[in-house]
Amino acid sequence: MAISSPANSSPTPADALPRCAVCGTGSRQPPFRPNPPEQAPDLDLRPGEPVRSTMARWLQQCPNCGYAAPNITRAHPAAAQAVTAAPFRALMAEAGYPPLARRFLAWAHVLEETGALHAAAEATLQAAWVADDLGQAELARLWRLEAVALWRGGPPLDQEQTVRVIDALRRAGAWDDAATTAETLRRVAELPEAVAQVVGLELRLIAARDGGRHTVASALPPPARRPHVTHQRSQPRGGPGLFERLRRWFGRG
Repeated sequence: MAISSPANSSPTPADALPRCAVCGTGSRQPPFRPNPPEQAPDLDLRPGEPVRSTMARWLQQCPNCGYAAPNITRAHPAAAQAVTAAPFRALMAEAGYPPLARRFLAWAHVLEETGALHAAAEATLQAAWVADDLGQAELARLWRLEAVALWRGGPPLDQEQTVRVIDALRRAGAWDDAATTAETLRRVAELPEAVAQVVGLELRLIAARDGGRHTVASALPPPARRPHVTHQRSQPRGGPGLFERLRRWFGRG
């Protein structure tokens, strides 16, 4: 006699699965809603735990065409062309890259091809974080430098984006470029106190040839929390920046 499966274990009908906006393939893609991190972010704003360890869930990826995005049921009109082109296919076939890093690089590639260079830089930096976790220092260095190139190739950077460029250069061992970029930012008139404190720490680390991971709490103690990207809300131009909000959260505002 057949035993029926419990209702909550029934397979999801194929027509009810999320469908890739590029190729139309349905696949299981659990939604990700992160809790706020409890630990301070790194200087490049990688969130602290518990969000830090959830990177495998930040992006969805189509098992058929490889399209990756926070939500693969949505895509820029030019995404299909990017995904079917040879560079994307070569990226998907690159066995020397960790699979999770390839997912972030796939998203970065689509963003770059659709003109969203700053967002592509963010995704490329996230691939570097994956390499960090796996102890693959040379790949982390390569992807940090690629992220810097993407940031610099896009619209003018704000102060906080520039701090992230400085940190990426420092972590990649590009000491002269990191120092020059930090000194240029430090000379900005009326630099917010929180940004100035982080830049000051970066300069000390650069002078010491310290390419390691450091947290924002090192510059702005006591402990901080920074929302995951999915918790962010756009700030009106002229409003308080992230480092200023961090300073307030630390109880120094």
